[in-house]
Amino acid sequence: MSRIIYTHTDEAPMLATASFLPILEAFAGTAGIEVETRDISLAGRIVAAFSDLLPEEQREADALAELGKLATSPDANIIKLPNISASVPQLKAAIAELQGQGIDLPDYPDSPATDAEKDARSRYDAVKGSAVNPVLREGNSDRRAPQAVKNFAKTHPHRMGAWSADSGTSVATMGADDFRANEQSVVLEKDDVLSIVHVGADGSETVLKERIPVLAGEIVDSTVMSAKALDAFLAQQIAAAKEQGVLFSLHLKATMMKVSDPILFGRAVRAFFPEVFAQYGEQLEAAGLSPNNGLGGILSGLDALDADVAAGVREAIQKGLADGPALAMVNSDKGITNLHVPSDVIIDASMPAMIRTSGHMWGPDGEEADTLAVIPDSSYAGVYDVVIEDCKAGGAFDPTTMGTVPNVGLMAQKAEEYGSHDKTFEVAADGRIEVRDGSGIALMTQEVEAGDVFRACQAKDAPIRDWIQLAVRRSRESGMPAVFWLDESRAHDRNLIAKVEAQLEQEDTEGLDLRILSPIEATKHTLERVRRGEDTISVTGNVLRDYLTDLFPIMELGTSAKMLSVVPLMNGGGLFETGAGGSAPKHVQQLVEEDYLRWDSLGEFLALAESLRHLARTESNDRARVIADALDRATETLLNNDKSPQRKLGTIDNRGSHFYLALYWAQELAQQTEDAQLAEAFAPIAQEFGEKEEQIASELLAVQGKPADIGGYYRPDAEKTAKVMRPSATLNAIIDEISSAL
Repeated sequence: MSRIIYTHTDEAPMLATASFLPILEAFAGTAGIEVETRDISLAGRIVAAFSDLLPEEQREADALAELGKLATSPDANIIKLPNISASVPQLKAAIAELQGQGIDLPDYPDSPATDAEKDARSRYDAVKGSAVNPVLREGNSDRRAPQAVKNFAKTHPHRMGAWSADSGTSVATMGADDFRANEQSVVLEKDDVLSIVHVGADGSETVLKERIPVLAGEIVDSTVMSAKALDAFLAQQIAAAKEQGVLFSLHLKATMMKVSDPILFGRAVRAFFPEVFAQYGEQLEAAGLSPNNGLGGILSGLDALDADVAAGVREAIQKGLADGPALAMVNSDKGITNLHVPSDVIIDASMPAMIRTSGHMWGPDGEEADTLAVIPDSSYAGVYDVVIEDCKAGGAFDPTTMGTVPNVGLMAQKAEEYGSHDKTFEVAADGRIEVRDGSGIALMTQEVEAGDVFRACQAKDAPIRDWIQLAVRRSRESGMPAVFWLDESRAHDRNLIAKVEAQLEQEDTEGLDLRILSPIEATKHTLERVRRGEDTISVTGNVLRDYLTDLFPIMELGTSAKMLSVVPLMNGGGLFETGAGGSAPKHVQQLVEEDYLRWDSLGEFLALAESLRHLARTESNDRARVIADALDRATETLLNNDKSPQRKLGTIDNRGSHFYLALYWAQELAQQTEDAQLAEAFAPIAQEFGEKEEQIASELLAVQGKPADIGGYYRPDAEKTAKVMRPSATLNAIIDEISSAL
């Protein structure tokens, strides 16, 4: 029997799974396809990390490790839903919830001292941040807007805020003494084992990373961000925002860059509230209240301090808010600022949303305002700067006419910056950091000062070659020109350009328009084509892959959740990703308060169709192809009939969209002529769906407007969740009929 692995993840996608999975299982079963689930949720990964220490009845298998191994097999067919990329506050909240459910987990140790605490911290750190994607992504990324989705966006354009030539919105970045400016890069001539060593000013050595296995042809980089330069830059931008009368907003990715960016975030909190830390820094540190966890973490932990100290901290924070520039807000009504939680403002989602909304973010007064977008590292900040300046000159983009920008992204085997977590360090003392080869020779040397942030990362040769080949294949199949976004003035990119040029000489590129441009020039080139309605493939490294596959889809489609994301695994399997999850927390909150889930499962529908086609190709399962083609037609009907989740209570939500997909899917299968047995089996099901449409819709709408109990946030109760997400007995009965149709 054919097999699809459907991942159980977090937040709104996890809730949607409770509604959609029974439908998927029923339809897939008619093609002899078994759908299995694996729990790679944050809660599931936490429990798995400590299973050897837990009572036997609380232990759980490490599903992520299992899937990581499967991803290297040609038999892999994995549908991957969005995960929480856990910040420390989220991790602590998940731990507390699991402890409240009786799971015997230790607390997260902020300052581990004992061996047990150090062990616990090591296990939790392995779960923190985007721990899932690097394990599963044993292939490079192919992300694009499906034609049906693009057509729908053109005929039903989303709202784009107007831009003014005199907009005060701008981007600020360091440009010197940052990761980009200080980057060094080498290409390994042979297999080796590297190490990272700190050499103090007195000559003493501290091994930061003992073993980094590398392969011949691999690119290895090192770089450092100066803490002093960062502090000066942040102080300058806070003053500039105040002087210009615009909102101050910080844009990082403290989830994926789970070591470096929380540190940068913490320094921004310190810079914005200098008096708080000058006066109370020692007390806050003693209480474990780190600015790296955000202003919200400090405020929520003040009860642990002496009452007078806590009152003084609150007063100093209020003074800082009053004296500084207006802060961009995550939630103006609740007073949650841009600096409250590191994971609340993620650059790849926050910058496109700002660009889509006239260059505005929300201010403390609940009104939109021009914004100074502060992006400390200059590696990719220029991309957003070019887009903003283009909008000032040319106005907002028009979704009805603009071209599309698919992406081919280098990410396999933890490629590039997002694979740097275990090689990123906050420097403890002045000196230098060396990346040494197996014989002890320094390949790269960075002069450092205490507080600096050092980072090293890798990109293996085989994934790079696969990425280049995928770009050529996508350009040929689509007929679109492709641009490699690589900057010859950056050390890493120079090495990558040499590999691209050498590989392209071995490929059949006749008739293809392939070029290499720096990210800034590539942005300008692509935007010119976009405004003319022309399509261009962006071929990028790992971080830009993430940034651009939010930036362009949010402008084209209104959301990145509607992108088709295929990862052709290097050993022949398939990983099919279902879109972004950035707005998922708000959706969960609305479900709990109003029994209404706005999450759009379109990404799941698109990924599923590709997963079924992959099975059809690799296992000669022609019925899987018939079901996939019918699903695509059903999805297009869903869009055209406006049966995606709506915004207002009392209208169709996620569960309703699942029903209508099932209705249209059954109708398509009943009408298709390629598989007579399948058509005959689905004819009565499609008829029953149609006859009972009004009844099912009424049952789904009837539950809205009151609180819903799912028994938890990070690990809801399965029975309660199923009851909430499958409230139509009529629909459930028909789904059961499908399961026995063939």
